[in-house]
Amino acid sequence: MNRTMEQVLVHPDGTTITLLDQGTDEQGEYLIVEHLVMKRGAMNGPHWHPVLTESFTVKEGMMRFIVDGTEQLLGPGQHIKVLPEQVHQFWNESEDQLIAIHEIRPPGNHWNMFKLIHKLTKQNRLNSKGVPRNPLWLGMAWECIDGYIAGPPILFQRALFGGLAQLARSVGYRI
Repeated sequence: MNRTMEQVLVHPDGTTITLLDQGTDEQGEYLIVEHLVMKRGAMNGPHWHPVLTESFTVKEGMMRFIVDGTEQLLGPGQHIKVLPEQVHQFWNESEDQLIAIHEIRPPGNHWNMFKLIHKLTKQNRLNSKGVPRNPLWLGMAWECIDGYIAGPPILFQRALFGGLAQLARSVGYRI
């Protein structure tokens, strides 16, 4: 695959998300990205996906996961698979940088999520936890996770965040 600038997303702090491959194989559609993470700490909040399976392989550094309440610390060469409906969250626990390969099956809107977070990071529109400050961008970001935040009822999330995403699109917000 020939990479374009859109396929390598470099954040101001050096964190980089690189699209390595996407397509379809005997197991279905997939997206494979490489995360180079410079900042130690949580990379997301607890969430789950009704359909997606995510696999992570650590190439460099340490990555901590909590999947359905079970904590696991992975180092170079170690792998974890998160199945649909499993609540999960992960952290960079590296002293320096983390490099991890992330496979998403089916890919859903995940590449759009990475592009949106990159765009908002460059425009300084995220809070210290990486959440969009603007509620309309929050709705757009929620829509891209192809899943749900752990805790709030699904119907509430669909109404609130889905409604915000619909409003955002209607007034011209684009990823």
